[in-house]
Amino acid sequence: MSDPLYLSLWFSDFSGPEMLPHTFAVLQQFPFSAQRPGVSYFAVHPISWDEATVLERRFPSGIDPGQATLIAAELVHDDYAYIFEAYWDLWMPDESNASWVLQPAIVKFVIQGEEFDEGSYQLLWSESEESLAQKLIARLQGVQ
Repeated sequence: MSDPLYLSLWFSDFSGPEMLPHTFAVLQQFPFSAQRPGVSYFAVHPISWDEATVLERRFPSGIDPGQATLIAAELVHDDYAYIFEAYWDLWMPDESNASWVLQPAIVKFVIQGEEFDEGSYQLLWSESEESLAQKLIARLQGVQ
């Protein structure tokens, strides 16, 4: 099992109408697995992670990122989160650890609307309950 890798992408406008075009652009650049191409799973979470999903679909043979994005487009809300799963090929040790084999490994794309989970994706807080991002900006402006 490989170690997890996280990549966060931030866009200047990620409101409801803009979030899925950005998602589609990222999915178009993704190097899907040759053995398991396309999006294999899609889910929509309303309000927060504590709520039941409003839609979940599995695509055993994988679907085109454009098709997956169109399905999501029917349920665009600023307080929803979307999960797309796909595979990419990674070199991993075989079961005996004697050699390396190229195998599909799962990748999750998590897209959170600006109001999902009370907008928690966009806020960094310090121990003083102030916005850490605002504190950093003020500090940097004071240095200049």
